[in-house]
Parts: sequence; C-alpha cells; structure tokens
Amino acid sequence: MTSPTDHAFSPAVRAAQRRKGSDAHYAGMIMADRVDARLAAFVGQVRSCYLASASADGQPYVQHRGGPAGFLKVLDEHRLAFADFRGNRQYISTGNFAENPKAFLFLMDYANRRRIKLWGEVQVIEGDEGLNAALAVPGYRAQVEQAVVFTIKAWDMNCPQHIPRLIPAEEVAEIVAARDARIAALEAQLAELSKTGT
Repeated sequence: MTSPTDHAFSPAVRAAQRRKGSDAHYAGMIMADRVDARLAAFVGQVRSCYLASASADGQPYVQHRGGPAGFLKVLDEHRLAFADFRGNRQYISTGNFAENPKAFLFLMDYANRRRIKLWGEVQVIEGDEGLNAALAVPGYRAQVEQAVVFTIKAWDMNCPQHIPRLIPAEEVAEIVAARDARIAALEAQLAELSKTGT
C-alpha cells in the first residue's frame, strides 16, 4: 500500500471503477490516515457505529456499537477506542481479530445525515485496568470486559445521500417537553387575561 486510498481501492475496485466509468472521478481522491480536528469532532459526537471484521478465511461479520456521545474516544492521532461491555458472549469479533486484525469502522450520525468510513486494524486488549477506566462511559453501570483499539489506516467522510434522518428519542422528548411547557405557560397567560377582561 502506498497511500491511504489503496486501503479502499484495491486493484479489483479500480478495475470496476474503470469498467463502470467512475475512475476519473476518483483518480485524484485523497484520504486521510490520521485524526484531524474534523474527525475528532465527529468522533466526540457520534452515538452509533458499526465494526466489521473477517475470519482468517474471509467470512465477514458486522456488529453495532453505540452509546452516549463520547463512548468512542480518540487515543492519539492514529487510534480510536471504545470500552467493550459484556454482551451475548459469542465473541465473534474478538475471535476474528485474533486471527485477522483488519477491520472497518463505519461511524453514523443519523440526526445530521453524516457518516465516516475508516479502514484499519483492531487490537482487543484484555486486563488493562487503566485503559478500561479511560474508556468507561460515565454513569453506565456495565463492567468493561475489554478494550477495542482501532488503528486508522485510511478514512473518508461520505456524502449524505440515502441516509435517513433519525433523531434520538431523548432529544425529541426534550423538544416536546419544552414545547408543552411553553403551551401551558401561554394558556395560563390567556386564562389570566380572560379573567381581567383585557
């Protein structure tokens, strides 16, 4: 690999682009290979992501990870990480990364219709209490089982085309509660004005 773009555009991908006529569009494309201010800001706000792995023989697997904004953290200019809490205990991703560290991370911001694609490698780290503490989500009572550290090889921000706009339920509840409080205040004001006849 000579550039970050090579992680996304293998020879077979470039051949498909030539065959389908999009090669000129992507010929000069540049992808980043480290965290910059734009990626750090996105990571700090993201509440949902998908992590893809593959077994040694290439069988793919994708898992969802999510939480409050900040559950995914920037460790340094090349690494992101999150706390892995005990789940269904199948350990498919953990097993896949033990034999094939290559990974893909798909960060979603449904509310603002944005996404970021990251190619890289994952290391699953068990027993590092300092790292576990640094990745723990404040107020979340589940115990951190292990840390998932994603080393970035390339990343790109995608266009919003075809992304549905989804707003977290708690944000909608806050907006509706504020609206309802305003309506109640206005109704009380009207009732008071009706009494005085003004």
